[in-house]
Amino acid sequence: MKKIVILLIALLVLTGCSGIHQKENVDQFSRIKENQKVIIGLDDTFVPMGFQEKDGSLTGFDIELARAVFKPLGIAVDFQAIDWDMKEQELNNQTIDLIWNGYTRNESREKLVAFSETYMKNEQILVTLKSSGIKRFADMQGKIIGMQTNSAGFDVFNGQPSILKNYVKNSDDPILYDGFNEALIDLKANRIDGLLIDRVYANYYLEQAGEFNNYNLISGGFETEDFAVGARKTDKKLIQAINTQLHQLVANGEFAKISKKWFGENVAPADLLQ
Repeated sequence: MKKIVILLIALLVLTGCSGIHQKENVDQFSRIKENQKVIIGLDDTFVPMGFQEKDGSLTGFDIELARAVFKPLGIAVDFQAIDWDMKEQELNNQTIDLIWNGYTRNESREKLVAFSETYMKNEQILVTLKSSGIKRFADMQGKIIGMQTNSAGFDVFNGQPSILKNYVKNSDDPILYDGFNEALIDLKANRIDGLLIDRVYANYYLEQAGEFNNYNLISGGFETEDFAVGARKTDKKLIQAINTQLHQLVANGEFAKISKKWFGENVAPADLLQ
């Protein structure tokens, strides 16, 4: 009798595990459509992609874009703040359905999640006053450059010296700032000649300050980051739906409208514009 009971328990455990395994390996788009809700995980402090206003409401480029993607499908978007270091685990545990918050696509992450098409590219750019006449990296010959402390810009400046570092006067001692606002004040006052910064931040802050047209935003060959939406490997139909809607938003002008609100220009990459 004891052996029969043990066998029954073992069968129940195996059946339960099999059910969980099957659930984890099923495309969840049907469930999302049926529930009319998708849960997106984000770091709610990432300005300007997705962040909290003073009243606690969420706003940002990715927030508006995600809502625009799912609205025609009749699916409401529920944003959930998560520990960003645990984002892939949250996704695969089905706590969330998508990672969508300036999420950079790279080789290591492609092993863990399925990605949508790239909807935006980020890169380190040189910001200069239009009145300075500096329109390319080579024009920084003998000039003073500034950048944010411990930033990606600082890393690429030193990691790829031939692109910009070899031109500037203070190559071994760039002016470092805690934030973009202080750096912009010095740039406007001609205390520095150029500012190396993420395009995402430069576009956003200059647009919000109403000064976008007073500056040159110069690309010069630093590697770009691809922002894309992350989903579970099994959620191929969900990714396909997102890609289709992204192209639709580009075609009907809604993508450009959202982009210009946040960044002063259409940030859709060339592949989405085709």
